[in-house]
Amino acid sequence: MKRLAEFVKDRRKEVKLTQEEFAERTGVALTVIRKIEQGKTNLNMDKINLVLKMFGHELAPVNSKELAE
Repeated sequence: MKRLAEFVKDRRKEVKLTQEEFAERTGVALTVIRKIEQGKTNLNMDKINLVLKMFGHELAPVNSKELAE
C-alpha cells in the first residue's frame, strides 16, 4: 500500500490539486483520498480504481503464480 500511497500523492501534487479538489474530481470522499495517501489497507478496490483512473491506471487481482513467472 505504501507504493500506492506514494503514487497517488505524487501524481496529485504533479497536477497541483489539493486533496479536496482531487476528491471532488475523482468522485470519491475526501476521507478516501486521505486513507489512500496514508497507506491504509482497508480500502474499497472500486474507490481506489476511481482515483487511479485519473492517471490512466487500474488495480486488479493478480495470481501469485503469475508473479513468480
